[in-house]
Amino acid sequence: MSSKPVKIAIAYDFDGTLAPGNMQEHSFIPRLGLDNDAFWAESNGMSKEHDMDDILAYMQLMLQKAAEKQIPVTRKALLEHGKGIQFFEGVESFFDHINQYAAKKNVMIEHHIISSGVRDIIKGTSIARHFKNIFASGYVFDIKDVAIWPALAINYTNKTQYLFRINKGIDSSYDNSLINKFVEEEKRPIPFSRMIYIGDGETDVPAMKMIKFKGGTAIAVYDQTKRRTKNKPSAKEICEDLIKQNRADFIAPADYTEQSKLFKILQFLINRIVEEENLNALK
Repeated sequence: MSSKPVKIAIAYDFDGTLAPGNMQEHSFIPRLGLDNDAFWAESNGMSKEHDMDDILAYMQLMLQKAAEKQIPVTRKALLEHGKGIQFFEGVESFFDHINQYAAKKNVMIEHHIISSGVRDIIKGTSIARHFKNIFASGYVFDIKDVAIWPALAINYTNKTQYLFRINKGIDSSYDNSLINKFVEEEKRPIPFSRMIYIGDGETDVPAMKMIKFKGGTAIAVYDQTKRRTKNKPSAKEICEDLIKQNRADFIAPADYTEQSKLFKILQFLINRIVEEENLNALK
């Protein structure tokens, strides 16, 4: 009914959501000649030994292992690692396709990343240009552009603050002047009712629960190749449990093609948001 476009936000986890596995496994760890499982086992051991945040542990171990091989971790090198990321089917063309569908409905989509992975690796990927914000763990770099210290660690629980940042239009991690300030929901740039979060499972539970509680929508996606093993349920079963536990609204395979279940869910959600906005205009 309104000529002004309706603005919505889709926030994505990265590892296991847009790309299989952990981003470090695509090229960073192999390039150091290390085994992926051994790297994560050592990272988890470091976290336990020092009662340490597991995100800070892996970030420190990346620097430590690279130093042992006398390979400096530069910003440029991290961006290069991003170029080697392989995505789930349809991801690279997904953003243009969903934006085109939304535009036909007079909707403008903001895409955001909220990830525990490394932001400079994500910035080097082929899809980085589609995101208004890449909220992810990052390093401080010295004058030679070599990583020396974690600047930001985004873990599973503090992902939720970045949903509030999107909701309030805060495009940085450092600016806390507005994050706790009271702003009426309807006056925020993107109300939670117009926000969608897409993640891949248990590590996204706090963000999913919070966005559902605030009136947004949570979608859990799963890697169809991750089958049940003796010690672990399949990726699909993990997502099905999220539905049973009321932690997600929908589940779908991590297939981003136009014919996929996920794409259809997003189309229906866009339609629903438009209709709700039209109804609200009649009040």
